[in-house]
Amino acid sequence: MSASRRSGTTGELGPDEPGRDGPPVPGSDLLAALLDGMDAALCALDARGVVTHWNREAERILGWTAAEAVGRSGFAGWAVRRADAEEVEARLMSAMRAPGRQVHEFALLTKDGGRVLVRTQSAAVRGPDGAPAGVYCAFSEVHAQIDLERSIALSEALFEDASWGVVLVDADLRPAAVNAYAARALGTGRSAALGRPLGELLDQGAEEVESALTHVLAEGAPPAPAEIRVSVRGQEDERRRCWRSGFVRLASPLAEEPVPLGVAWLFTDVTEARQGEQEAALLRFRSNQLHRAARAAAECEDPVEAATVHLDFALAGFADHALVDRPAGGVLSGDGPPAPVRLVRMAATPSRGPGPSLPGGRAGLPVGYGEGHPAVQCVERTGSVRAGAGAVPADRSREWALSRKWPADTVHALCAVLRSRGRTLGVVTFLRSSGRAPFERIDTAYAEDVAARIAASLDLATLMQPDRP
Repeated sequence: MSASRRSGTTGELGPDEPGRDGPPVPGSDLLAALLDGMDAALCALDARGVVTHWNREAERILGWTAAEAVGRSGFAGWAVRRADAEEVEARLMSAMRAPGRQVHEFALLTKDGGRVLVRTQSAAVRGPDGAPAGVYCAFSEVHAQIDLERSIALSEALFEDASWGVVLVDADLRPAAVNAYAARALGTGRSAALGRPLGELLDQGAEEVESALTHVLAEGAPPAPAEIRVSVRGQEDERRRCWRSGFVRLASPLAEEPVPLGVAWLFTDVTEARQGEQEAALLRFRSNQLHRAARAAAECEDPVEAATVHLDFALAGFADHALVDRPAGGVLSGDGPPAPVRLVRMAATPSRGPGPSLPGGRAGLPVGYGEGHPAVQCVERTGSVRAGAGAVPADRSREWALSRKWPADTVHALCAVLRSRGRTLGVVTFLRSSGRAPFERIDTAYAEDVAARIAASLDLATLMQPDRP
């Protein structure tokens, strides 16, 4: 057997050879190596329909070796059923007279008698004079081709129609491809983000994302999605976003050992959902606190003590300090407060000693609130007032708090008026230090609810003991 036949080829379509049994020329060896190294099955037929080439992938799919296939005339009786052979060969050989490539699907026979549905691409092979000299046919199993097409379609869909962000990051942690959702989330165009460091796209959270990508490149995908807080550079809304992220390591399927090509980062913005969950959890906690406070206050014989019970329960998880101040005359009518308003400290929590806050103000000495103090404004307006030191140095915020007769670490304040039966009974003030966020509207609603309960207890105290301040 000739060397060209052992490699799965004849000399009819390859380079000129000195003889059928002579030593192979380098071109023949190169051709045989190229054919055997292909991922697709390949066979070729000359103008008479004789098989001239048959590579290893064709042998793997059908079981026929190159020695058994090369030299056969057509496919009848061995690679194709005799009943189908004429039609199959006619469609294959028609590629010699057609421009470009033709795609067909055939059922071929395996050596053990089974049938395999394959998809073929065939085209003419031209001789030195340009005339058709034969046909080559590349084929693969239909299910493998469908898997490939499905993978390509999935990739295209992810980058066009996906309702979550997809960013392909290379081994240098730079975006190599970005879909439309991710481009909108990053505040940039799909091409503008390519090749840029993540630190140029993300203001906060860039280090966390890069750390996650580095881990995936080294160790593989994490077992569950992660939620990463980020803020995007250049966006008007500077709030931190919560992106629920999944990571998949990409490796080349062509290498003998997995070679990381990068990481696919998939994410979706769950900020609104997480905020809703947090608010719902906060409302449940505060509702439970109000319920517990009401039950504890119901056991108090002294209504003033019941008011301080409400104050102590309200403080948990809400503020660092709470104060209750009452007008020097006890109550203010609904006709409007006199000028100036003088307030007397009645209760404070946490108190200097252990245990709940204790009622005070027996001496009736006014607290030294100046004009425009938030507590005074609250009484004058009969509405809630929020105040804060703002973004100032620590010494300035300390000075701001002390000038308002509050603890030195105070930076945020919320005052809610105590009203009952159309009369103003005082003001409750909640204070937060720098470790807490400023008071928001949802906090104001809770403070007003607590204030209503405290006011009811204080009003009951005035009914039981009219002379009590």
